[in-house]
Amino acid sequence: MKSAKVTLSFGRPATLLAGLAAFIIVLCADQGSKWWILNVFDLPAKGSVVIAPGLNFTMVWNHAVTFGMLGGVGRYGPLLFCTVALVAVLALLWQTLRTSRMVVAIASAAIAGGAVGNVIDRMRFGAVVDFIHVHAYGWSWYVFNIADSAIDCGVVAWVIDSILADRRQSASSGKPSPVSGSASDHGSVHREH
Repeated sequence: MKSAKVTLSFGRPATLLAGLAAFIIVLCADQGSKWWILNVFDLPAKGSVVIAPGLNFTMVWNHAVTFGMLGGVGRYGPLLFCTVALVAVLALLWQTLRTSRMVVAIASAAIAGGAVGNVIDRMRFGAVVDFIHVHAYGWSWYVFNIADSAIDCGVVAWVIDSILADRRQSASSGKPSPVSGSASDHGSVHREH
């Protein structure tokens, strides 16, 4: 008896709506949290505040890219980062428009929303507002924000979905995937004379 195959592809209207929702949610959550941190919580005046064990709100004006990468590129840094980010956002939104895979639509739109959130900061302040500081037992992660989280989670979700899609495609075509083949499959060599 054949089992039914489950597909994770949706129609374009559904993926487009999900992508649009992800973009708006990420952008609003990012900009709303930064507005609250700066104007209500007044973190710039407080510097760093313990929120819970292993979690602080710590004010950092990030003049580099995500997690402080490529810092120190000079006064043209914000313009350079904004230009690159906006080109990437256009590519991500194009991907959201053309995919029928729900995870890819949501992930690419979430990445785009996070990138736009950080671009808005660079245009307004010349730097990105970072404030989430996770640490434990002497270990400390870079200070980040909701946009950075959306970008990272979107990338991870997209990569996992792509790996699973490759495995589904290999299974449906009858070819073993590079990961799922047995040792005996890889160890034997067949020659025709």
